[in-house]
Amino acid sequence: MKPLEGVKVLDVTRVLAGPFAGMMLADLGADVIKIENPKGGDDSREFTPFQNGHSAYFMSVNRSKKGITLNLKTEEGKKIFKELVKKADIVIENFKPGTMTRLGLDYNTLKEINPKLIYAALSGFGQYGPYSSRPAYDLIVQGMGGLMSITGYDDRHPIKVGSSIADLLSGIFTVIGILSALYARRKTKRGQMVDVAMLDCLVAALENAVARYTASGKSPAPTGNAHPSICPFETLKTKDGFANIAVGNNALWEKVCKAMGLEKYINDPNYDTNPKRIANREKVINLITEKTKTKTTNELLKELMAENVPCGPINTIEDVVNDPQIKAREMIVEIPDPTGQMLKVQGIPIKFSDTPAEIKCSAPELGQHNEEIYNKWLHMKKSHIKKLKEQGVI
Repeated sequence: MKPLEGVKVLDVTRVLAGPFAGMMLADLGADVIKIENPKGGDDSREFTPFQNGHSAYFMSVNRSKKGITLNLKTEEGKKIFKELVKKADIVIENFKPGTMTRLGLDYNTLKEINPKLIYAALSGFGQYGPYSSRPAYDLIVQGMGGLMSITGYDDRHPIKVGSSIADLLSGIFTVIGILSALYARRKTKRGQMVDVAMLDCLVAALENAVARYTASGKSPAPTGNAHPSICPFETLKTKDGFANIAVGNNALWEKVCKAMGLEKYINDPNYDTNPKRIANREKVINLITEKTKTKTTNELLKELMAENVPCGPINTIEDVVNDPQIKAREMIVEIPDPTGQMLKVQGIPIKFSDTPAEIKCSAPELGQHNEEIYNKWLHMKKSHIKKLKEQGVI
């Protein structure tokens, strides 16, 4: 038994945010059918790097799904999609708002076919508002959402977050919305539309930046790796590299002073509270760095961990993939790619005691499951499926 076993999902998304949401639902046990245009499919099938002739990018966010092709611009394709909707619990799409309406496949149309349908629409700016019709990618939203204005070391060189965080956050929020709608449906017996905007999700994740602006009237500026509200809470230089340290309260300040041989500063009136340490940040960091730069990263971390001070190294991706904690939690696993070769992918971050999630398979080839799904869901015969393919419908 899987958490979402028996839930049927039609995934007509592409690239990253939508496919990531669909993948999470699939890993949680839902039957996710990825629907792609027969001419080329998902754009990300062409994204590098390639492994054994297949896009590692595409495979990284489309595992555990079954894949079919369907041309939604054809009348026959629309009819088939509507028939599939009758069998589905959820539709996920991430087209620009208005696209599904022009196709005659919007929520208001589909809910007449299946009143219990949950229709999740994920877009750059949402289904309404002055920007709703604009196209968007992660980079655009990171800039518009304010994240790039507080990332980096100065305001002259805006820096994006290293991963496509706007895409990933919106995918996660979409899953939360879908699961909430599924729960509500148990009571109302009705489905509903879930409208998720990448920009909304990024603004929701700005953490204390909005609070700092509203409290001071000044837009927060980049502070590098230093926390704007806590000190010391940043990256420090060591003899052979760098280490992160997070001193979130006065008890930890006492511990870090003991670990660093700085006991005389524990009750120093210039540093004995966090607001004072913030006011004297440069002096605090200089005091600590004078100690940390004489030690290797491993030596420093060993001393800090002995005092139970939150700390850690700056790992490369290679380090992460081979980290014993990551391995213990099965966060890097191997699955066979379409050629049978093993592919390392991220594992499932949610652990269940009774209904574990599971990576069921690698990402599907374009149209790999046409015969299986069209026969199982719509009882189509092989001859009909073959004819649809010849006509360019699937």
